[in-house]
Amino acid sequence: MFGRDELRLLLLSLIAEEPRHGYDIIKALEERSGGHYAPSPGVIYPSLALLADEGLIAEQPGEDTRRRFGLTPEGQQLLTSEQEQVADLLQRLSDLAAHAEKTRKPQIERAAANLAMAVGQRLTQGGESELPHDIAAILDEAARKIERL
Repeated sequence: MFGRDELRLLLLSLIAEEPRHGYDIIKALEERSGGHYAPSPGVIYPSLALLADEGLIAEQPGEDTRRRFGLTPEGQQLLTSEQEQVADLLQRLSDLAAHAEKTRKPQIERAAANLAMAVGQRLTQGGESELPHDIAAILDEAARKIERL
């Protein structure tokens, strides 16, 4: 979704708003993208370590055990020099959120979750060996009906 340099700028931008820890950054990106982008901890934490090594962020004292980072003057300088690109990246996140809101249909999400639960429960109950084929046939028929709408 975002290149390495783009992600660095996004992280700096979020940290510039307020000191943050990795999980908070993941949640902020997910929220700002309408749920379309939530980078894994395996992406965020090494990126934070690199930004700290580069002197762009520094660990802030906190009340809990999570490592919270704040922007250094060097990090602020980089953000200022790249403010146009940062604005574009934040707009991409907003565009993702707008798309998500436009295409989100809660009633369909609920029905799909119910379907997944029903299939999972029925399969764990076991039964005849044809059960997976029967379930697949029902799902295929539902797909054909939806395509004809």
